[in-house]
Amino acid sequence: MQKVMFKGLLPEEKTLREIKVTNGAKIMVVGSTINDVLAVNTPKEAAQQDVKAEENKKEPLCRQKQHRKVLDKGKPDDVMPSVKGVQERLPTVPLSGMYNKSGGKVRLTFKLEQDQLWIGTKERTEKLPMGSIKNVVSEPIEGHEDYHMMAFQLGPTEASYYWVYWVPTQYVDAIKDTVLGKWQYF
Repeated sequence: MQKVMFKGLLPEEKTLREIKVTNGAKIMVVGSTINDVLAVNTPKEAAQQDVKAEENKKEPLCRQKQHRKVLDKGKPDDVMPSVKGVQERLPTVPLSGMYNKSGGKVRLTFKLEQDQLWIGTKERTEKLPMGSIKNVVSEPIEGHEDYHMMAFQLGPTEASYYWVYWVPTQYVDAIKDTVLGKWQYF
C-alpha cells in the first residue's frame, strides 16, 4: 500500500538498488492506511444505486419551471398530428409547428444528403452537422403523451440543450437514430 517515487513512479517489482538510488538522493514514499483504501474501493453498484435513486427523485422535465412556461401555452394549433403507439421514419417535409424554449415557433429539417439538422425559427435557420450533436433526450409531455419534449445537446453540458416542445411521438425514435448516427432499415 505504498508507492515509491524517484524520477517518476517506480515499478513495484524493482528494488532501490536496481534503479541505482545513491546515498543522499531524495525519494518520496506515498502510502495509504487500509481504511483509506477500503473507503475508496467501495462497490460501484452502491454508488450507481445512489445515482439512480437521486434520478428517481427528480421531477419529470415537463413539471420543471423552465419547461412549464412553454408547455402552459398549450399545444400549438398548427403542430403536426401525432400517432401514439406507432414509430415512423422521418417525413420528407420539415417537422413544423413546434415551440422552442422561448415559446417561438420552430421547425426541424433533416438534410440527410448533407448530414445536417436545420433548426429553423422565424428569425434564422441554424444548420448543424449531425456529428456536432452530442446527445438527444426526450420525455413524453404529461397529459399529452402523444407528444414529446426533446433536447439536442450542442455542447459538453446540459446548459447547451436546445429544447423543442410538441414533437409528435411517432418520430421521436427516428429523430434520435438519425441524429446519433444509427442506421434505419425499413
